[in-house]
Amino acid sequence: MSFQWLHMRIQEEKDRRQREATTLERLPQALEELYEVLKQAIQSYAEVFGANTVDITLLPSRIKITTREQREGGWQNIGKVELTAVPEIPGFRVERGDYSLAVEVGLLPSQKLFYRDREQDVYLTMEELTRRILDRVLFPKLRE
Repeated sequence: MSFQWLHMRIQEEKDRRQREATTLERLPQALEELYEVLKQAIQSYAEVFGANTVDITLLPSRIKITTREQREGGWQNIGKVELTAVPEIPGFRVERGDYSLAVEVGLLPSQKLFYRDREQDVYLTMEELTRRILDRVLFPKLRE
């Protein structure tokens, strides 16, 4: 006996698995793309406050951003944020001290990426995403 609902659900699950596999394949590239965007923002910050005030590093499956301030005659680390690719989400985990944010990455039918804050269940523009990553580490003494 053939059930129409079963065939529809099988196709839906097949499509979901294909989207998930494609997203996982794109995750390293998504991290690199985000790194390039963040690097531009970091360069703008460094142009104003100095090259030693901030550092961004791309590692395998991770981005590290460190801010520094000149104190007692030397440069002291004052802030750090790390983005880690997490296949289980699939997406990124943003960690800054005791703050953690899960950002889901997905593909639109046009093969463009989308970003979603999993806790708040809202889609993020690149501007919103970069702000959530950088604002507190670059401007810890300013109010949100």
